[in-house]
Amino acid sequence: MNDKKICIIACVNNDRYWDECCYYLSELIVPEGYEMDLLEIREAKSMCSGYNEAMQVSDAKYKIYLHQDVFITDRFFLLELMEIFEKDPEVGMVGLAGNTKLPADAIVWHGERVHSIYTANNSDKSMLSQKAEYSQEKIRTVEAVDGLLIATSRDIMWREDLFTGWDFYDVSQTQEFLRGGSKVVVPVYQRPIAVHDDGMVLNLSAYDKYRQVFIREYCNEGRMPASI
Repeated sequence: MNDKKICIIACVNNDRYWDECCYYLSELIVPEGYEMDLLEIREAKSMCSGYNEAMQVSDAKYKIYLHQDVFITDRFFLLELMEIFEKDPEVGMVGLAGNTKLPADAIVWHGERVHSIYTANNSDKSMLSQKAEYSQEKIRTVEAVDGLLIATSRDIMWREDLFTGWDFYDVSQTQEFLRGGSKVVVPVYQRPIAVHDDGMVLNLSAYDKYRQVFIREYCNEGRMPASI
């Protein structure tokens, strides 16, 4: 494992999005002594399987799992990220959006959200209006991280045995890190540091199926409320 390497990983099926994403990635300042590379996964069967494939190929200690439609606008992002990991070795996962407390029904938008991003999805304006709501704290511990960006300092297999689609891969991976004793956090910035161009169309056809899978697997462990 190369502890001076950062690998950015994305499941890609849209070259237009990916090209723009890569433009912003190319503008990031890489911390002194570190190297950064990009790893794109094409034709992934699911998000978990694609991320597992990439995780096992890369020798980087630090991995950033990124949606192809996320554009990091803060050039200092990697410097700030590595500072979080280096200051507290117990932090295993960092996100840009998440839930301080996962709701009992496991539906993340029903709970308190913390985030520092712009979103193009106008049905959820909270990410714009609340971007500085938690300005008194620089880092919040969370029970769920949004999959738009997940950075890790250790490798834990994504649960492709349970989540064979495109939902709950992120919330379940948060729980896997918590199971392993890692801290999971979302930093709080005074300004949005990325744009998530997720548009207006969401495919939630399999969402409830995987929500029930998630509840059966994780909602009886004491950390989380009784399932609904």
